[in-house]
Amino acid sequence: MTYILAIDQGTTSSRAILFDAQMQRVGTAQQEFTQYFPQEGWVEHDPEEIWDSVLNVCRQVMNEVGASADQIAGIGITNQRETTVVWNKTTGKAIHNAIVWQDRRTAEICQRFRDAGCEDDVTAQTGLLLDPYFSGTKVKWILDTVPGARDRAEAGELLFGTIDSFLIWRLTEGRVHATDATNAARTLLFDIHKGNWSAEICDLLDVPLSILPEVRDCAADFGQTGLFGGAIPILGVAGDQQAATIGQACFQPGMMKSTYGTGCFALLNTGTQPVESKNRLLTTIAYQLDGQRTYALEGSIFIAGAAVQWLRDALQIIDSAPQSGELAAQSDPNQHVVLVPAFTGLGAPYWKPDCRGAMFGLTRNSGRAEIARATLESIAFQTRDLWHAMQGDWGADADVILRVDGGMSASDWAMQGLSDILGAPVDRPVMQETTALGAAWLAGMKAGVYPNQAGFAETWALDQRFEPILPEADREAAYARWQRAVRATMAF
Repeated sequence: MTYILAIDQGTTSSRAILFDAQMQRVGTAQQEFTQYFPQEGWVEHDPEEIWDSVLNVCRQVMNEVGASADQIAGIGITNQRETTVVWNKTTGKAIHNAIVWQDRRTAEICQRFRDAGCEDDVTAQTGLLLDPYFSGTKVKWILDTVPGARDRAEAGELLFGTIDSFLIWRLTEGRVHATDATNAARTLLFDIHKGNWSAEICDLLDVPLSILPEVRDCAADFGQTGLFGGAIPILGVAGDQQAATIGQACFQPGMMKSTYGTGCFALLNTGTQPVESKNRLLTTIAYQLDGQRTYALEGSIFIAGAAVQWLRDALQIIDSAPQSGELAAQSDPNQHVVLVPAFTGLGAPYWKPDCRGAMFGLTRNSGRAEIARATLESIAFQTRDLWHAMQGDWGADADVILRVDGGMSASDWAMQGLSDILGAPVDRPVMQETTALGAAWLAGMKAGVYPNQAGFAETWALDQRFEPILPEADREAAYARWQRAVRATMAF
């Protein structure tokens, strides 16, 4: 037997998935880890806990399947993007907890640079906006805040990386400090047009070039690990949303995937030429293979599945996530409760990091079912915000094929609601593990086990297509309520 091991290091858990030579999943192991919230708007992870969870799930899935190191042709890594780690080059120990992509502590730093007129130049090079979401200002905060960190960084004692880079460093026992182009493109430090670190932006943010990892293709040699009973090469790396784009076989311009996990992230393949957004979307790298960059427009929604977790954990009106759709189906259709889930700010196309959540339209008869419906509908409304913005940038008349994945895509109620609010078909694939599959395909293709892009695209299979059934007048009235609610929330 020949296997590919995919490491999927996410925001709330780490998973290891073994795929066989036919790209079929044969084993999965998962382990959650702690979320730390030191202050309002701050979100952190313990890098050691992440590392331990990755080791544990890899060993667990290998043991369960009975796979030995010599049967694994390669490892593919996909990871939560933008989450930032700075560690000691000698010991490998982080000098501060990882600052998570959701963290908003650098909002003031971003505003200071915006006020100084820096954003246009940063966007022109990176395709990104000056927002706490991205890694660059997180690195600056760590170097400015941890005692002695800046001096140590400038002395060559420290290294920076997103989670993929930290894992590569640990897996190779300090031999390789590298990342891939998709993760580099999310740091606010990478020139996506030239394909290298921007000395100008690094100077602006006081980030020494010496602490940055080497940038490689998504399918490349990232060294090998000997921690699982033998040498296994690391051959594929992509940030989670780009890995899902690859796993959905969105290889042609005009193909769009939307992943519904903790947040929602929609990427539209725009081909080999970057498209500058006029609607405050992000221009990013979808993937880089054989030195050729393929670009995408991206819209980021910070709260999607996390809103369903809020129903379960904070409000305690459901016991499990699947119950949200069942409860929403019982709601009074004559009530129009609207939830704006800006728990950690509003992402694209608004980019309001200080905004907080709000609910509108409550009546004396509003209850659990109406709140559950409003929660699921909020995800559809936010997706439509991105859909409209992408159509404006890409061309309103262009055909866009939407493929969905992530935990929430398993809900028929939520996906039908998404189709109704968009007024467009929504395709859900048979293979739901698209993020892990994307990472596995990169490694397997590099190892010569899996087919090329064209061959891989032919394996994509449709599970269900959702077609809109809501009358257009109702759809537009619902979306108008959402837009009013967003304006009111931002005003508050």
